[in-house]
Amino acid sequence: MMEPLTGKVKMKKEISIYFILFAFLALLGGALFGILAAFQFIIPGFFDWVPFIKSRPLHVSLVVSWIFLSATGGVYWYLPRYCNLTLYSRGLQKVHLWIFILTGFAVIISYLAGKFGGKEYWEFPPVLAIPIILSWIIFGYNYFRTVFRNTEPWPVYLWMWGTGILFFLFTYLETNLWVFSYFRDHLVRDITVQWKANGSLVGSWNMLVYGTAIFIMDKISGDSSISKTRLAFIMYFLGLINLIFNWAHHIYIVPNAMWVRYIAYGISMTELIILGKIIWNWKRDLKKSLQDFNILAVRFIVASDVWILLNLILAIMLSIPAINIFTHGTHLTVAHSMGSTIGINTMILLASCLFIIPDLTKRSFSIAQAKLISIGFWVMNCILLFFWLALIIAGYNKGYLVIEDKLNFQEIMLKIRPYLTVVAFTGIVIFTGILMVVGPQLKLIKDYLLEKNQK
Repeated sequence: MMEPLTGKVKMKKEISIYFILFAFLALLGGALFGILAAFQFIIPGFFDWVPFIKSRPLHVSLVVSWIFLSATGGVYWYLPRYCNLTLYSRGLQKVHLWIFILTGFAVIISYLAGKFGGKEYWEFPPVLAIPIILSWIIFGYNYFRTVFRNTEPWPVYLWMWGTGILFFLFTYLETNLWVFSYFRDHLVRDITVQWKANGSLVGSWNMLVYGTAIFIMDKISGDSSISKTRLAFIMYFLGLINLIFNWAHHIYIVPNAMWVRYIAYGISMTELIILGKIIWNWKRDLKKSLQDFNILAVRFIVASDVWILLNLILAIMLSIPAINIFTHGTHLTVAHSMGSTIGINTMILLASCLFIIPDLTKRSFSIAQAKLISIGFWVMNCILLFFWLALIIAGYNKGYLVIEDKLNFQEIMLKIRPYLTVVAFTGIVIFTGILMVVGPQLKLIKDYLLEKNQK
């Protein structure tokens, strides 16, 4: 494993640890509100203090915050620690953190108070988009001023992190175009832009997360060539093309030009190349990965690889127009979303946290803590499979069998309720697994933050 750069003892706590601390809090909060929303979906009136109209956006916003906070904290730690780059401004890093945290609390308070006003996934009052945009401008400025000091060829993860920052900023601005009457007053234009923006936005944070995965594999293996090969950059550009164009399969049902649909379908099918490469590498590297399975971070990377395979098969199926017309907006879409968010992104980001926290805090997990994390890993992944399959079956029933039988909405929900019940209860078990994984890491963070600064 590559040794990190060494230097003088820090007099202050690393700011990156606060990003990760709040990321864990967002993950736990998002999972709790997700469980609440799942039970409210099958039991009307369940826990009316926070009704479904509030629990769902709280779940979505907190989980998205987990992704961004943990990925950002990782980037801020990896650049100076492992990439031989001095961070341009720690002051801007602090400002970024404070804007994110204060805006996050404002979003939570607005939801709990019933103050909405935004669009899907961003349902908080649109004025709160201003500090979010500002925080990403600060992040981008700090990042590029840092990495442009590197005169050597960039490894692929530096390109991926930069791409993720730029495209998130661009696509998030797109999601707020509805505030202008030109978009808001034209239904087809408004839906097209919103679904396009949200589809590409997911691709932007995938760049941040997948760049992190490549970085971790690079450093754990000690082989820096992994991130500099021609194949790595080919896969990066293929992912970039999908980020820019793959969104269009979300708008098959919108009356737009046919060429948009044809391009969308063609680009979606390029994912078969990625799928083939994943299977090939997985078969080739499986023996080596299993040898390193005792390394906690490696376990989560291996698990994410399996979930990429499963979820990519599902995504390709959902991109086929004849299937998409039945599955759009059903629980099959939710299965794809949950498989991506929990199975892929969360597994990679937990691997990143397991890599960072012992390194940053200069503390190791005890044998009992490592065992608890290991049990949590298996609980999360095994139960997530049942969770995912239940959503797929529910979506299949709702999207094809039930619609073909021309049942009304109440009859539809009664038919799929058993599967949604499985989703709700498996969600509790997945949350338990998350606690097992996150708890020991929070203990190390707490001990680090409570110790007196070294002199």
